[in-house]
Amino acid sequence: KATAPNKVWLGDMTYIPTKEGTLYLAVNIDVFSRKIVGWSMSSRMHDKLVRDCFLQACGKEHPQPGLIVHTDQGSQYTSSRYQSTLRQVGAQ
Repeated sequence: KATAPNKVWLGDMTYIPTKEGTLYLAVNIDVFSRKIVGWSMSSRMHDKLVRDCFLQACGKEHPQPGLIVHTDQGSQYTSSRYQSTLRQVGAQ
């Protein structure tokens, strides 16, 4: 349970079918405030999508080291590049 903003974030992705093809949306939600703190959209579902989303959220919210990020542990979230990005800002 989060006791303050920017202590625990949830990360997830969904797809949006369009006439031109599928778009993928990644979001980070702050558990305490239930606010969307970051999002990113792409026509490709890859780790750059979730990294861009997370970095946008960090740039906007400036979380302190120790941030916990819960995800579904899909391949984008378990990629070495995404995990390295988490470590760089002190998140887990």
